[in-house]
Amino acid sequence: MRSSIVTAWLPVALLNGATVSAAHMSKPQSSSRSNSIECTACGTKPGAFFLAGDSTTAVRGGWGDGFLTFLQSPAWGINYGHSGATTASFVAGGDWAKVISSVKNNTAKAQCFVTIQFGHNDQKEKAGISIAKFQSNLQKLAGEVKTAGGIPVLLTPLTRRSFSSGKSTVDDSLHSERLATIAAAKESETHYIDLNAASMAYVNALGKDKSQVFNLDPSDRTHLNDHGGVVFGRMVADLLMGRNQTTKPVAGSCATEEDGFPSGCLAQWFKPDDKMSDAIWQGLPA
Repeated sequence: MRSSIVTAWLPVALLNGATVSAAHMSKPQSSSRSNSIECTACGTKPGAFFLAGDSTTAVRGGWGDGFLTFLQSPAWGINYGHSGATTASFVAGGDWAKVISSVKNNTAKAQCFVTIQFGHNDQKEKAGISIAKFQSNLQKLAGEVKTAGGIPVLLTPLTRRSFSSGKSTVDDSLHSERLATIAAAKESETHYIDLNAASMAYVNALGKDKSQVFNLDPSDRTHLNDHGGVVFGRMVADLLMGRNQTTKPVAGSCATEEDGFPSGCLAQWFKPDDKMSDAIWQGLPA
């Protein structure tokens, strides 16, 4: 049976009138059942975050290391992002096996989350990966995380910061990959966050010139410098915790869904940075 979409655990951010939504899947509710959120107690095991992705997640160029700087002990994580990776090469090259091994080796002592973000390289013609194959690859990865005992979270791909001549809005160059990622989440009943929409909204709020301060080098509008990695790493952390323009997560708050995703509980594993978070969700330089 197809599942219904529930949006309570993730934010709807409004930046310059643009709606940014993110959702996850839960089992359908019967008509006699209340639509209110069913909360469960936060678990006692610390969070462990394993990041799978391409160069926009990886060390030097991605948001992954910036994200990890916000974790506070005893939570911890590893950035497995690989420059140039696709959903196929990440598996073929052995990176995925390391991710799954980390989950299996740590589920007894940690609540293991695996973020999965691809698309930048999958869309290239030389990759030979159709949109349908991209979606099925994501579904397979998510399923393997669940089998290993972890919680997969699919991320729509981080936006590029490219503006076509004469346009005041950032190019929507990963639109198909965004939709395929969301479709993969729906089909596999997997949590997802819409990083693509959130990052596009933020880049549009800043505008062309101010958004280029995150470039790894002046002409690189795909990869992030160290500061950009921290800013967009913060965005990912906020999205995971259910942060948006008006709602701030509270450590230990009961904000889980009936399928047990502990969005509110995650706040205890992240260092707060209200100044940066407020700037991001208000569309201001961070």
